[in-house]
Amino acid sequence: MPTTRGTTGPTYLDALSLLSEVADELVVRSARDTHLAVADRVHRVASRVTGARSTPGLLHRGIAHAVYSGLSAGLRAASYGLDKAAATGVGPRLEATPRGRFVSSAVNGLIGDRLVQERPRLAIAMGVRHDGRDVALERDALATVFPHATERLVVFLHGLCETESYWNKGRAVHGTTYGEMLSERGWTPVFLRVNTGLGLRANGVELAALMQRLVDEWPVEVGRISLVGHSMGGLIIRAAGAVAHAVEPRWTDLVSDVVTLGTPHLGAPIARGIGHGSRGLGRIPETAAFGRILDLRSLGVHDLVAGLAEDVPPLPHARYRLVAATLTARPRHPVGHVVGDLLVRVPSAYGRDPYGAELFPGAEVLHVGRADHFDLLNHPEVHRALQGWLCETAGP
Repeated sequence: MPTTRGTTGPTYLDALSLLSEVADELVVRSARDTHLAVADRVHRVASRVTGARSTPGLLHRGIAHAVYSGLSAGLRAASYGLDKAAATGVGPRLEATPRGRFVSSAVNGLIGDRLVQERPRLAIAMGVRHDGRDVALERDALATVFPHATERLVVFLHGLCETESYWNKGRAVHGTTYGEMLSERGWTPVFLRVNTGLGLRANGVELAALMQRLVDEWPVEVGRISLVGHSMGGLIIRAAGAVAHAVEPRWTDLVSDVVTLGTPHLGAPIARGIGHGSRGLGRIPETAAFGRILDLRSLGVHDLVAGLAEDVPPLPHARYRLVAATLTARPRHPVGHVVGDLLVRVPSAYGRDPYGAELFPGAEVLHVGRADHFDLLNHPEVHRALQGWLCETAGP
């Protein structure tokens, strides 16, 4: 039977314990450092004007430091107590509801690498998901969850801070999803969940191992695999392909198509901006605390700055389909060219640098106009494209 994270995973007490720790680390300490930095600057100016040391300034600093220390100690004690209670397994499970799963994935995307080391109960383990639960990679469990398994697998991998449920976006409007549409055409959709706070290469190693196990344990012999990644998911797919192509046996030999939706192959401007912002804020005492907040971002977010360059080549036998979106109807519109889909620009989604080099020579590209980054999770134009790419072409 499939394993269920909803009954064995982290509880809301784990989340509250983490919240108390973060409140101390980010809110109280940031407020303290900013408050004292501003106060010190004011008192230095006053001292220059009066020519005397500011006794009220020293008194103010001492009182403020005591107040902040008390708040910090209280939050640390609360975090410790909640963590001890959570270790007993009491309380509702975080993964038991869609809202809890959303919180879990968002937190993992932001600090997932840190959770692995400091709070492993809250760290997401990569896995196959079905109805909000993990599925054991064993033949009997897979046969139970996929009773109509076919030889053609289409594997979906979500982006930063997302869950597998994001692939259902807009279902009420469009009447279907990519997985449902492809299931009606002979494919078996498999949805994965991943800790997007880990580095791309670490997730690539995990995905490569998972895919090989999935192929080995699938209820029927696998004849063809297509991979579909949204945003960061496309980068993790590329990293996994580079790892797996160098070892035997190779599930990558079965991959016929790789589809990336709004993937920042050459990096995302917003991630780059966060890095520049943290360095800029850190140079001024009054804003240094906010710079440290930005610096707490995960390795996964760090890796989005540059994406994956030519040192991670495409699979030589697979067909690559690259989808980009812009808020404007035309990709060359000045606004669309600059902001792209709000998170990723078209050249990065196509893997084309300003000097004319291409990461995916010969790849088929698709532009979706008047759409943002998350519209690509379920869009009529992508539906039509997937039908043509996966249902009207021969296998590898």
